[in-house]
Amino acid sequence: MELWTTGVASARGSARSAQEIEAAGWDGMLVVDSQNLSGDPYVSLALAATATTRIGLGTGVTNSVTRHAAATATAITSVNRVSNGRAVLGIGRGDSALAHLGRAPARLAQFERYLRHLQAYLRGESVSFDEIDIPAEAAPPVSGLHLHDAPSASRIDWIAGGKKVPVEVAASGPKVIAMAALHAERVMFTLGADLERLAWGIALARQARKDAGLDPDGVAVGAYVNLGCHGDPKAARDLVRGGLTTFARFSVMHGKANGPVSAADRAVLETLRTNYDMRAHTRADSRQAATLNDDFIDRFAIVGPPERCIERLGSLKALGLDKVAINSRTRGAPADAAAVSQQLIVREILPAMRG
Repeated sequence: MELWTTGVASARGSARSAQEIEAAGWDGMLVVDSQNLSGDPYVSLALAATATTRIGLGTGVTNSVTRHAAATATAITSVNRVSNGRAVLGIGRGDSALAHLGRAPARLAQFERYLRHLQAYLRGESVSFDEIDIPAEAAPPVSGLHLHDAPSASRIDWIAGGKKVPVEVAASGPKVIAMAALHAERVMFTLGADLERLAWGIALARQARKDAGLDPDGVAVGAYVNLGCHGDPKAARDLVRGGLTTFARFSVMHGKANGPVSAADRAVLETLRTNYDMRAHTRADSRQAATLNDDFIDRFAIVGPPERCIERLGSLKALGLDKVAINSRTRGAPADAAAVSQQLIVREILPAMRG
């Protein structure tokens, strides 16, 4: 099971951070794509690629609205070329990137169409002009120019023949899980670290492929997980509060909690949803972070001393996950506790999971 770490996209600091991540023994780094809150992910990943030789590099995650599929395919394939084949494209329906444009996550039909187009571009195939949803008010059809000749479809010629970038979809609801199972190389669940919920997601993904006449085991499965490693339980929980609010909210974003959930946890999720302040997105000292109780954090995140964290990660591996993206750096959390957690992850957890 690969262990990746997540962080912000910072052009100035990405090369140094990537070197530190590689030296620490991580398998890869993912950077967010949220244009109002951080730098450009593809610039950061390209710079990270030039400073490293081993780790995987990817978005965690981009979305289907702020860039055309052709632009996304070009950007991540450029990173793939610079890194000699180490790039992955993580994508979801969007959250903070769209909220800061006054929009909610992408509609399901648009997201599925985008995934189909994205995969076609990444394979070097063509996308019909009729399927490209650029409004005529923004740019009229090229046929109106009466050119002597013009492309008959949209295709990125220079991508054809190269190593394809794998796509992994961040998913929490049953419909997106099914889409991911059909259109991506990997489903990355945002269901927390609870084994029952993850098993539910895996079963949905396999059933979707079976119903489509595909090999149920033909898609890889992974997860985004919040992890705080500290001998003091309160300190460990406080480290993940901010990041956990973001991932937990995905399971109740539209009002109904997704997946297996107890009445007590459903109440926590509903309270979290109605108290969420996007202006304090991911922060440990936010209004929403205070809505999470200890029992909820202990199930939905991985917290505690190294041996407890190693045990929980081992359970995820046994479930069949081949990749876990760990969010362990929450803004607004005590810096001293965060430093302790990072040291314990690097010195004890990573070596133990390699063994």
